[in-house]
Amino acid sequence: MVATLSFASITPHVKSQRQCIIFRRTYSHKQYRIRCNGENPRSDLPTRQESAPENALLKVAWYGSELLGIAASFLRPPSNVEAAAKNDLKLGLDGSGAIDRTAVVETIKNDYERSYFVTGQLTLDAYEENCEFADPAGSFKGLRRFKRNCTNFGSLIEKSNMKLMKWEDFENKGVGHWRFSCVMSFPWRPILSATGYTEYYFDAQSGKVCRHVEHWNVPKMALLKQLLRPTRGFWLKRKNS
Repeated sequence: MVATLSFASITPHVKSQRQCIIFRRTYSHKQYRIRCNGENPRSDLPTRQESAPENALLKVAWYGSELLGIAASFLRPPSNVEAAAKNDLKLGLDGSGAIDRTAVVETIKNDYERSYFVTGQLTLDAYEENCEFADPAGSFKGLRRFKRNCTNFGSLIEKSNMKLMKWEDFENKGVGHWRFSCVMSFPWRPILSATGYTEYYFDAQSGKVCRHVEHWNVPKMALLKQLLRPTRGFWLKRKNS
């Protein structure tokens, strides 16, 4: 960018006949070059450096909880497994061999009432077998693995409360906004509490859910801290005992 600035100077001129001085303005033009150098702020560099170990720690916690859930599943009574199997409903197909989206959405809403996140009691027929499941910790494909993880996670919970707050329909997906809280059955009885939303992407041919993407409105490390924080009064009860 170039800016032109004008400066006026006064130069005296002497007329010899009357010995008087006449002042005349003399204008000079000077050009100043202004350089604008825009750079993105670099304050985000520490955050990026910290996010990598945080993500790694969260993944370790996620896979650790999955393995813990698998181990706990061997101690779960068979009656609970049979009860979960009874809720594997089947959905009807239309003339084209696809499932009507309205039926799939209603099924998902009913699954929320059964707290499928922690019970594994979801309608399998509403999802593709190779459906992708993703959350802040990672992603994988496989409906059976998701059901197993949900069922096993429920065995680690003492009590829970899950509620579908709002549902939104879009062209190729539906979005369910939810609120969730639970008390883990660990010795220190941690309490998990969060809100978030899940995106359900529908396959164009089958009408079933092909992607199930969870978004938690809580920072990743905050969830981990909740898991490690003892419930209120835990140390007092432990001392009294």
